[in-house]
Amino acid sequence: MVIKYEPLNRRDRIVKLFREAIEAENARELERALRTLDEILELSKDNEPEFYFEACFRMADIHIQKDNYRGAVKCALRGILKAPSSDHYRLGIKRLGDILFILKEEERLEDITENMDPTLSLIKEDEELYRFTLALMRLAMGEEVKETFPLREFNDVIESLKDE
Repeated sequence: MVIKYEPLNRRDRIVKLFREAIEAENARELERALRTLDEILELSKDNEPEFYFEACFRMADIHIQKDNYRGAVKCALRGILKAPSSDHYRLGIKRLGDILFILKEEERLEDITENMDPTLSLIKEDEELYRFTLALMRLAMGEEVKETFPLREFNDVIESLKDE
C-alpha cells in the first residue's frame, strides 16, 4: 500500500527524514543514511524540488565518503536535472565541479566514463547538461575538449579539470 502524504505532512516527514539521514551520516551509518535519503527522493520527486535537489547532493557527499565517485557524480547530475530554479541549476553545476575536482585530485576522474548509459539516458532531456556530461567523459578519457557552453559554470568546470 502506498501512503500519500498531504503537502504539510509530506514536508514535515521530509524534514524529519533529513534529520535522521544527518544523524546516520554522523554516526558513520552510511547505508542507513543513503536509504533515508532515497526515501526523501521518493517523497519529494514530483512535489518538493528543493528537497529533491538537496537530497541528491547529500547522497553525492555520502557516496564520496564511500569512495563511490561515479555514484556521487550520478546523484549530482540527477539533482541538477531536477533543479527547481536557474540559481539551483547553477549552484548544482558548481557543486558537481567540486565533486569532479575531488575525483581529479584522487586520480579517479576516469571513473565517470564507466557505466554512464543509464544516467545519460536520464539527462538526455536537458541538451546542455547532456553535452556537458559527454564532454566531461571525453576529458576523463584524456581527450582534448574545446567545446564551449552557454553557461559560464559549465565552462569553468571544464577548465578546472584540464591539465595545466
